[in-house]
Amino acid sequence: MITERLKIRPFTINDYTDLYEYLSDKQTYEYEPGKPITTEQSKELCIERAKNRTFFAVELKSENKVIGHIYFNKTEPKELLIYEIGYIFNKKYQGHGYAAEAMQYFIERQFSETDIHKIIAHCNPKNIKSWKLLERLKFKREGKLRKNIFFKKDKNKNPIWLDTYEYGLLKEDIF
Repeated sequence: MITERLKIRPFTINDYTDLYEYLSDKQTYEYEPGKPITTEQSKELCIERAKNRTFFAVELKSENKVIGHIYFNKTEPKELLIYEIGYIFNKKYQGHGYAAEAMQYFIERQFSETDIHKIIAHCNPKNIKSWKLLERLKFKREGKLRKNIFFKKDKNKNPIWLDTYEYGLLKEDIF
């Protein structure tokens, strides 16, 4: 999949240095599960992602560099035809419209080529950039789930519960 500035494609092992660049950054995990990864973990992730086709690399054509990724997977039960989408972009490339360009193209293409009823997305209410992007892409905020998830624990090993906004997009919302 190719846009004016981007290539959206499966991961390859050669993407590990670019993936490492943004997934080794502690700031990336402010609103995401996990923790910064090592170079070796980056290589393993690229191999895994190249096989499963739920993660797509977003490459900046002018630099031949992966600047982020899109997660896209069918939810259970499969007969409901609902897919979940997520994304992470390298902070060095944020603010240039790359995420919006990649997501818009990807979503329109998926609705056109795949039997999809709905695409859903979740984000932390404090992640203003993320939910504003979803709303620019015509996702509708369908609710706020209160303290429904945690990624970290406090010093006493108690979960640090977080709220989540839930968004949905139907084909008729964009076509």
